[in-house]
Amino acid sequence: MQSYTIGQAARLLGVSPDTARRWADAGRVATHRDEGGRRLIDGRDLAAFSVEVAQGQTQGAGGEEEVPYTSARNAFPGIVTAVKLGDIAAQVEIQAGPHRLVSLLTREAVEELGLEVGMQATARVKSTSVHIDRT
Repeated sequence: MQSYTIGQAARLLGVSPDTARRWADAGRVATHRDEGGRRLIDGRDLAAFSVEVAQGQTQGAGGEEEVPYTSARNAFPGIVTAVKLGDIAAQVEIQAGPHRLVSLLTREAVEELGLEVGMQATARVKSTSVHIDRT
């Protein structure tokens, strides 16, 4: 399973590294250390936490600094929070800061990209379509 540094997690959550570090220090998200002593967050834990953070922001939960999240050229880097596979089609959800994006694509595409909960991905939006790039 992929793990993320505090800085990477902060970028995916749309907050400053200091905010992500405070959340980890407060026990809001579990961390572990790598061989070099860096604090890492498991991808599945970060995916679940990103949904929690986004729900808190949309419900007006205060107390933490809110950093606006913008996309450049309609790209939303985030973390995969759900993958639902059907026989032919699939549904992938990405939490990109406060934004939840859902894409319907083929099962084959999901399998080729190796998409799974907890991994980093970028949703690209064009008109009414959302395309997923593995990053």
